[in-house]
Amino acid sequence: MTVLDSRAGFPGEGLPGEGVPADSSDAVLTEAGVSVAPVADLGAGRGPEWLETWLAEHAADILAWRRHIHANPELARREYGTTELVAGLLRSAGLAPQVMASGTGLVCDIGEGEPCVALRADLDALPLTEASGLPFASTVDGAAHACGHDLHTTIVLAAGLALASADRLPGRVRLIFQPAEEVMPGGALDVIRAGHLDDVDRIFGLHCDPRVEVGKVGTRVGALTSAADLIELRLTSPGGHTSRPHLTADLVHALGTVITSLPALLSRRVDPRSGTVLVWGSVHAGEAANAVPQDGLLRGTLRTADEDTWKQLESLVESGVESLLAPLGVGYELNYLRGVPPVVSEPESTGLLREGVAAALGSDALVDTAQSSGGEDFGWYLQHVPGAFARLGVWPGEGPQRDLHQPTFEADERALLTGTRVLIHTALKALTP
Repeated sequence: MTVLDSRAGFPGEGLPGEGVPADSSDAVLTEAGVSVAPVADLGAGRGPEWLETWLAEHAADILAWRRHIHANPELARREYGTTELVAGLLRSAGLAPQVMASGTGLVCDIGEGEPCVALRADLDALPLTEASGLPFASTVDGAAHACGHDLHTTIVLAAGLALASADRLPGRVRLIFQPAEEVMPGGALDVIRAGHLDDVDRIFGLHCDPRVEVGKVGTRVGALTSAADLIELRLTSPGGHTSRPHLTADLVHALGTVITSLPALLSRRVDPRSGTVLVWGSVHAGEAANAVPQDGLLRGTLRTADEDTWKQLESLVESGVESLLAPLGVGYELNYLRGVPPVVSEPESTGLLREGVAAALGSDALVDTAQSSGGEDFGWYLQHVPGAFARLGVWPGEGPQRDLHQPTFEADERALLTGTRVLIHTALKALTP
């Protein structure tokens, strides 16, 4: 297996003997392949034999692919280089990946016949500046894999290439590398609209969890994440002098009213057991301390753990904003963007995933996990086909637990091999239930 010549180099790139030792912790790209220091394989010896052989030969490659993707992050719908990298590696194994019409994202089938089980990864990075201090940290200003998508992509890639090395599979495995998970309503809809889910019987996915120890996998029947919508409210006013607010519409006061009162209003209009929460993330208005600004912008996310509540929220927000702003005289434009539904893991698929975890890592690797208020567009897939989603442990077991979406987020690279093993065993269980 060769590495794409078109990829940018890693920090410290070079050939052994040219200033970079062969056992360096930095990845080294060569014409013949990749060399990095190995990490412990927590599932070693559990088989099948072809998987043990493939991982023994390519464990270092897996680390290098991840480090390259991590060092070269791409934002939503701009994942051209990552798409090219994944497609090239799949082609080098004799597979036939299909790049999506947008030029970002791809799917690839392994094996023949029915049933068809899908494994999904997301390609995009976050618009953050990385502060991890890793030797393979992001080389792109304002973009970072602070949510673990570099691990997700590498794990599904490795699982697919390993499955392709088996003599025969009892069905088909479809690899889905989707774009734009980090923007609402999510690139999963692009995959569904393109028909790549039409002949899929089940779908599975993993997401990094820095609160779960590496070697463990958290599963749950039912809702694992929450629905998440985006609210954008733009206010307008004639503007004026702060000494005469009665002669204009006080736009900043209006913003403050919505900021404090809309969350409170919603808390009295929905069942408190639904876990509904509105949090503002961005507010902009004015520059001068003595001038009432003419426009302002407020943006935030509205999340709920209950799908029935989710269906009511848009109308509740619209009526709430109207009632709050009516006495204040400002103009407004409300943009309510429906985001993603909850990820609801189906019981039978969750059982297969748990069997896959136990086969890959042992039954002790299974841990329970609670529903979170985070959003994840994997929920769109589960509205079309049965499947399950799990939380992959990436915490090394000591030291700080840096949260997702933080510039300092780090993941224990042993999770690359545990995740690969879990997805492979889960796919095999689902193909031969």
